[in-house]
Amino acid sequence: MADSKMMKASVLEATRTMKIQDVPLPIMGPRDAMIRVDAVGLCGSDYHIYTGEANYHVDERGLPVPLEVHPQILGHEVTGTIVDVGDGVLDLAAGDRVVIDQGLSCVSEGKEHLCEYCSSGFSHQCEWYREFGITGLPGGLAEFIAVPAVNLIQVHSDRPAVETVMTEPLACVLHSLETVMAAPARYQFNAVDPDQRVRCALICGAGPAGLLFIQALRKIYNYQGSLVVSEPDPIKRKLAGEYGAETIDPGSTDLVDEILTRTGGRRCEFFIDAAGVGLIFEQIPALIRTQATVLMYAHGHGGTSLEAMNAVQFRVPTLLCPCGASGGFDEDGRPSIYRRSLQLIEDGTIEVADLVTHLESGLESVPTSFDQAYGSPGYIKAVTLIQGAGSGI
Repeated sequence: MADSKMMKASVLEATRTMKIQDVPLPIMGPRDAMIRVDAVGLCGSDYHIYTGEANYHVDERGLPVPLEVHPQILGHEVTGTIVDVGDGVLDLAAGDRVVIDQGLSCVSEGKEHLCEYCSSGFSHQCEWYREFGITGLPGGLAEFIAVPAVNLIQVHSDRPAVETVMTEPLACVLHSLETVMAAPARYQFNAVDPDQRVRCALICGAGPAGLLFIQALRKIYNYQGSLVVSEPDPIKRKLAGEYGAETIDPGSTDLVDEILTRTGGRRCEFFIDAAGVGLIFEQIPALIRTQATVLMYAHGHGGTSLEAMNAVQFRVPTLLCPCGASGGFDEDGRPSIYRRSLQLIEDGTIEVADLVTHLESGLESVPTSFDQAYGSPGYIKAVTLIQGAGSGI
C-alpha cells in the first residue's frame, strides 16, 4: 500500500451533490482487513439517499442526520482485494479476493454475548447494528475500506468482480425468501394440501431484485406454478421470460384483468413488490387472494398515500417486510447467507452478468449513473469499477 495516509473517495455532501475528495485512510484494527475496492454495485437505496428521499443515518433519537452535518460515502455492495490484515487475522491474506458483508453485528464486533437478533439468525437487525455505506459509516465508493475480517467471504473462482459484487443483492433476496418460507401463512409453496398451495405468484418489477426472485423461486425452491412478472420495460420483460416467468406489460394491458383471467378469478396467493412504486398498493387488493402473502421488498413507494393500505389490510394478508441480508453464522463466524449467495453465483446457479446493464469506471462516474442512467429504458443495474488493475475484472 502507498505510504500516503489519504485516499480518494466520492463524498455525498448534500442532496445530489457528490464530490471527489481526499479523505483519511480507514484505520485497521487487529481483527480487520484493509480492502482495495474493486467494484461497487449501485443500489436503489443508494439512489434514494442521493436524491434525499431517504436517510438511514440517524441520531440516538432515531432522527436523520443531515448530509450537511455528516457527509456520507455510499456503497454497500462491495467486492475487492485484500492489501493488508491485522495481527489477529490468520485465515486471510493480502491478495485474496473477497466480498463484504457490510453490516456490523455482535459477531463482527467480537462480542462475547450475542444480542437476541444475532443469536436467532437476524444479523442485520442486530441491536447495535451499523452498516458501511448506509448508516453513516464510510462505504465502498472509495479507494479502500477497512472491515472486520469475519465479514469477508473469499472468492474462490475466476468470476469477475462485476459478477461477485452481486453477492449482497442476492443475499438480500435469499433472506427474504427464507422469511417467506418460514412464515405461518395460509398459502405455502410446498403445501401438501393443494388448497393451501401457492398456484400463482406475482412479482411487480423486473429490476435486479425481481429478476433474482424469479431465478431463486425456479432454481432454488423449484417452484413450478404460475410465476407472473409485471414490468413495463421490454428489455426487462424479455430477461424475465428467459428466467422462467410469464410476463405482463402493465402499460398496454390492465394488470388486474390479466391476473383475473390467468387465475380464473382466483387471484394470486403470493405477491412481491419489487418495484417500490406506491401506486401498486392501490392495485394489490384486486390482485391478491384473501389471506395471500404480500412481500414488501422494495423501498421508495412514492406516488400514493397511506390510505391505499386500508383495502390491502381488508384482504387480511400475511404482510412480510424483510430487510437486508440477515442470516446466521458459519463455524468460522462468517455470514452463512453471503457464503451461500456467492457460491450460487460462482457455480452459475444464479445468473447475474446480464443484470449489469451499465458498467462505469472511476469514482467520478457515480453522479452520472444516478442522474442519467438510473431508471432509463433498459436500465437494470449499474456497477462502478473503482480500481480495475489486478482485480479479476
